[in-house]
Amino acid sequence: MKALKELTRPNIWDLKPYSSVRDEYKGVEASVFLDANENPYNGPHNRYPDPMQRDLKAALAPIKKVAPENIFLGNGSDEAIDLVFRAFCEPAEDNVVAIDPTYGMYQVCADVNNVDYRKVLLNEDFQFSADQLLAVTDEHTKLIFLCSPNNPTGNNFLREEIEKVLNEFEGLVILDEAYNDFSDEPSFLTKLDKYPNLIVLQTFSKAWGCAAIRLGMAFASPEIIGLLSKIKYPYNVNQLTQKQAIEMLHRYYEVERWVETLIKERAYLEESFVALSCVEKIYPSDANFFLTKVSDAKAIYNYLVAKGIIVRNRNSIALCKDCLRVTVGTRVENDRLIEALQQYK
Repeated sequence: MKALKELTRPNIWDLKPYSSVRDEYKGVEASVFLDANENPYNGPHNRYPDPMQRDLKAALAPIKKVAPENIFLGNGSDEAIDLVFRAFCEPAEDNVVAIDPTYGMYQVCADVNNVDYRKVLLNEDFQFSADQLLAVTDEHTKLIFLCSPNNPTGNNFLREEIEKVLNEFEGLVILDEAYNDFSDEPSFLTKLDKYPNLIVLQTFSKAWGCAAIRLGMAFASPEIIGLLSKIKYPYNVNQLTQKQAIEMLHRYYEVERWVETLIKERAYLEESFVALSCVEKIYPSDANFFLTKVSDAKAIYNYLVAKGIIVRNRNSIALCKDCLRVTVGTRVENDRLIEALQQYK
């Protein structure tokens, strides 16, 4: 890869970050806090949270098998996605490359930051070619986005193609592993030392069952994490979120059981969908959802809405004509969906 300084926007590299009051005395035990203009009443919610989430990172590090300095925590993965644009992409000058279809926030963040977003269409098996991705890059390409397992297609990308991009691209590769917990493929977290240009995104929203607390994770070299931490808002992860996340980390084995159950329910749903007359194809999935081609996506979506059952209509997305994306629920929820579709005419 290029030197990190060369990839980083000059104003960001030279930026002096906001100095949080909670950072200025770190390492010192204190009991009287008269520095941050806080209200002394209504503890503990009257105090600003740890801006660097040290306790949470310390609890998370052994589970993810990385050092705390390799971890960035944000307000959902969307914050980390936006920050990499702000840190590395010069508006109206640089560009990023991504596969299509994929998670829509990559392009939204590109548009917000006035960065050219270049799409490379997947093939009929929803796989990408590293050579095709790299062919679209130029000297102004700072980032490549890959989501594996991919949303909305549900499949893992070929590991050798991902590694070829990592080996040959001179910029940063953002690998979104939001659904990796439901996959048999190992995480690329074990490759952080091998690939200094790799940023891995994960989330508490899926396997951990914590979408409401809005906590995303980015893993990268300490130098990249330092840049993201420099430009984030000072208290980007609130105390309630940090507390709930630490509690969930103590329930790690329960989360593993949830994942096992959801994988079994995914297989049950897929098997049941094969017998439905309105279903034309079910695409293989490594996530907690699957994509299915149906006879009329719009009509079936509206039919299900009328019955109080919500799936995602992906009909307007590239390569997904007449496709619905179905999230795996509980057995009761899954049976309601199957029964409704059995009655569809």
